[in-house]
Amino acid sequence: MAEQERIVMTPKKKTSNSTTLSMERKLLNPSEGKGVHVAGGEHRGIVINKDGEVGEESTGPAHLCLEFRVFLVNSTTGKHAQEKRVLSYWFKESVEEKSRAKLAQHFFKELVSPTQFPRDYVGFIKKIMKLMQVKYHEISKVEVELTQEMELDKLPERPISTEPTNKAVVATEDRVLEMIEASYPNPLSLESMCRHFESDEATIRGVLSELQLKKKIRTMENNLNNFTRLEKDQEKITIVKQMPKVEKAKQPSIALICSQYHEKVALDALMTNRQTFVRYATVGETQAYTLGDLGPHRVVVTKLPRTGSTEEASIASGSTTTRLLGTFQEVEYVLLVGVGGGVPHYTDYGRHVRLGDVVLSTPPPGQRFIYQQCDTAQITQEGMVEFQTKSWCPPEMVLQDLADQLISQQTGNGGGSSWEKLFRVAIEELGEDWERPPQETDKLFMSLGGQDLIEVGHPS
Repeated sequence: MAEQERIVMTPKKKTSNSTTLSMERKLLNPSEGKGVHVAGGEHRGIVINKDGEVGEESTGPAHLCLEFRVFLVNSTTGKHAQEKRVLSYWFKESVEEKSRAKLAQHFFKELVSPTQFPRDYVGFIKKIMKLMQVKYHEISKVEVELTQEMELDKLPERPISTEPTNKAVVATEDRVLEMIEASYPNPLSLESMCRHFESDEATIRGVLSELQLKKKIRTMENNLNNFTRLEKDQEKITIVKQMPKVEKAKQPSIALICSQYHEKVALDALMTNRQTFVRYATVGETQAYTLGDLGPHRVVVTKLPRTGSTEEASIASGSTTTRLLGTFQEVEYVLLVGVGGGVPHYTDYGRHVRLGDVVLSTPPPGQRFIYQQCDTAQITQEGMVEFQTKSWCPPEMVLQDLADQLISQQTGNGGGSSWEKLFRVAIEELGEDWERPPQETDKLFMSLGGQDLIEVGHPS
């Protein structure tokens, strides 16, 4: 009888808390025997090889790995057990390297689909084998390692709720402070807070009083119902009616713009010889500029008031930049800096983004623009999706070239970098309230569609 392609499941390794199984595509014609079971019917073409003797052959290291966690419930005790599952993929030689990650992610999403997620080990392994047999012919082998990690009394909280939320927003110290910081440098009125929160005016006033006692906020001299952030080095802030002229030697050549208050605080801590000027406007936006030295450069830092993706917010951001350039006419470079989101890569460490990484917009080979926004999308008569996009390109790649130099210096210094000294000085000035978040908070989730998520491991 001629050999046929079959999916063979073989136990590879077992310890006190882990099991490793291999599902491999093989050409063979095994017969039923001790330790070998050849499936029939709807599972025809699947072989269970308990003794690991059917067509055993060594393979090289896995092409890709993907780790995730599941929570199993003990029906007797009601307790939950956290289990880590690692999928290792091998692909056929004909599959291009750039296509492997996409195939692996599609396979994984179908495997853990919430509507058809296998409820036990047998169903989980069977689904892997059936997906390989019926749909993912490009995958030659999948290995799964299942490791029991810990027992939990209750499930951990999800990063977002799957339930629609219409809950009222209650005024708390954190929420009120966040709102005032978002509005900075513009003062925020009590009336605006009363419109935003469901809490009554007396409650909001009580929260504001607590924040004032903790020296987090202050009232405006001309209106005691307007509030703004009280800064750490308030004595270095000068309130002005008109922005003072800066002598040419002290004119900044670099402007740093951020959108969140804590980003500006961090930038200020990096600078020496700094001075902040604030001009409160009766009409329009307040102007707040911090000038100082950052390394050999003279810089100016400003924060945008609360922004969004609306046209009005874009105009507000543009006018802030225009006013800055009108005030400091020697500025050559304007940089938007701050905390940003990253697009993760679930299987490639080199293309993945981790908490604390420094990310710089850089075009790939053959492309000039570094930022692209999609405003609308439509389906053509041919059934294709057509995106309406806008793209932006810097006139020169000075920043990108400097980043390449930093990477080369860091590699040459055995991992150290020239900017780490600045970072340590800034952390010392910011104080104990500023620290890196705990490692366990750096979680990676994959969307399975809708509001369904699954936690996966960072690629290594």
